Amino acid sequence: MTASTPHRQPDDLLVIDTGRLPPQPWRNGGGSTRELLTWPEGADWRLRVSLADISQDGPFSAFPGVDRWFAVVQGAGVRLALPGGPVKVTADSPPLAFDGADAPGCTLLDGPTRDLNLMCHRSAGQGLMQRAVADVPWTTDTPYRCLFTTGGCTLLIDGHEAAELAPMALIFSELGAHQAWTLRQTGAPLQAWWMAFSPLPDAPVA
Repeated sequence: MTASTPHRQPDDLLVIDTGRLPPQPWRNGGGSTRELLTWPEGADWRLRVSLADISQDGPFSAFPGVDRWFAVVQGAGVRLALPGGPVKVTADSPPLAFDGADAPGCTLLDGPTRDLNLMCHRSAGQGLMQRAVADVPWTTDTPYRCLFTTGGCTLLIDGHEAAELAPMALIFSELGAHQAWTLRQTGAPLQAWWMAFSPLPDAPVA
């Protein structure tokens, strides 16, 4: 598991402040990416979470064998040219799932965007990304869970305060199976997303 300048919370929670991560420019000059998390660490990751800043139109990179989820965090949104036809994704849209091998062309709707990306190797397990709703508990049977939030909030686990999150922070747990996670707003309205990864029974997890 890799992340820059993380800090630990109780119950083996890893918190990543995206503001401390250096952006990595794309080769085509169309944007940059902050890699928030890879699990396990190294080139053979099975789960990857990143935050991208897209500043101009252009194609996504291809990731064969990878399932992807994409959500607009800031900005007007994008239009992605997928095999089934163009798809408009805005900050109000649910996360878009697609095959990483498709490498869709991306057109900005009205200026730059900041976007959340989840990638999972299909041969290793199944992923999930969905919007988090404040004060609505989220439970899953997989231990590998994340929350990304655009604003300050508190994460409750099984009804107890577990972590305080700053804006644009990610929290990750490897011990989250069957826990009830609840997001509690502590400031201005925010957007947030739950993410999870379920390894296949015969897939190694480390």
